[in-house]
Amino acid sequence: GVPCVIDCPLGPALLFVKTSQGKEEGRRFYACSACRDRKDCNFFQWEDEKVSETRLAAREEYNRNHQPPFTHRQNVERYKNFVLLPLSKKVLEFHQWLLPAEWEKHSDHQFLCDISSAQLKSPSQLLYPLENKKTNAQYLFADRSCQFLLDLITGLGFRRVLSVGTPRLHEMIQSKASQEDFRVRSLLLDIDFRYSQFYTEDEFCHYNMFNHYFFGGEAARETCRKFLYQDSGERVIMVTDPPFGGLVEALASSFKKLMAMWKDTEKEGHNNQEMPVFWIFPYFFESRILEFFPSFSMMDYQVDYDNHALYKHGKTGRRQSPVRIFTNLTPSMIVLPVEEGYRFCTICQRYVSSGNQHCEICNSCTSKDGRRWKHCVLCKKCVKPSWFHCKNCNCCALQNHTCEKTDAVCFVCGKAGHKRSTCPSLSHT
Repeated sequence: GVPCVIDCPLGPALLFVKTSQGKEEGRRFYACSACRDRKDCNFFQWEDEKVSETRLAAREEYNRNHQPPFTHRQNVERYKNFVLLPLSKKVLEFHQWLLPAEWEKHSDHQFLCDISSAQLKSPSQLLYPLENKKTNAQYLFADRSCQFLLDLITGLGFRRVLSVGTPRLHEMIQSKASQEDFRVRSLLLDIDFRYSQFYTEDEFCHYNMFNHYFFGGEAARETCRKFLYQDSGERVIMVTDPPFGGLVEALASSFKKLMAMWKDTEKEGHNNQEMPVFWIFPYFFESRILEFFPSFSMMDYQVDYDNHALYKHGKTGRRQSPVRIFTNLTPSMIVLPVEEGYRFCTICQRYVSSGNQHCEICNSCTSKDGRRWKHCVLCKKCVKPSWFHCKNCNCCALQNHTCEKTDAVCFVCGKAGHKRSTCPSLSHT
């Protein structure tokens, strides 16, 4: 997708291509950058479609009506009034604070009452998770992973964290800000506007990471730019935890723009350096991430989440969390906890999972999922322990798989030998 000036409620739409079997050229269309499901955002427009003035006006009206009820500044003022209320009058409706004068018109809604000061410091636990997994994906770091990330960041000497879609890490940093010996600061960029009720305009920017869109306009962009400026040698790192159903290409485009923003802030330039990044994403996206960021490498650390049934630490086999840290920092700098089953490989010069054995043929610790992988001489690479070499497919696969050696052809061009995703006819936009 490519950002354009055609908007939906979540900012500039992206340009996609709709392909049909046997046709080399697909028809291009604009759709919402963040919502993959039409039920969540039904915006759709063919690239070559003429749109009437009436429809444009209706769209603008629709976009206006689907914006949050209060601006960030108004929310900050409301919060100041809210914290002064006695405990019995602190009421949170699903999306927002309710001040006493507003109770009546929301009387048929579900409330959370008697909100304590401690709860106010943990908004990610206080707010009800938004359901849309692909857009909001509000799976939140477990305390173990969050504390590990923060210890790693401080241990590496970073003093500023650009928290892109990582509200729990941001609030952990905020909660420690009052400690005398804690000097780390965080700026949260997130698509969930509800965080504007807890954080000032210097602590939170409403942001869509799929199209690099700051809902607060130039003022919010300037807040981000100022935060990235490394005053007094304070080093900055970006930590991001995008929805796993999101388009890697769109995310990479936005992250490159944030990295360029960092590069532009330094008067003398950063030479050929990149802004340090921790991109948290499942290991099976490794090839896609490296395609856009060749300087990145994947760490073995398993990131786990509080409210995700599968992504939990300590499970075995396929039940382990597949989520990893991709970073452009030198792998040997990322020290993983030995007590959680990680060890240092002196040949690879990085920490690996204890089950990840070094393969002398590949000259690498090849396992991606924590289990010991085995080398296939015919495939010339290591594969999962449950896979076997299939003569029909000429590659390793599960024993009871369906062979690809069929008469099936590519859905796009109609030719055999490749899948739609790798079709040479597709012009990737």
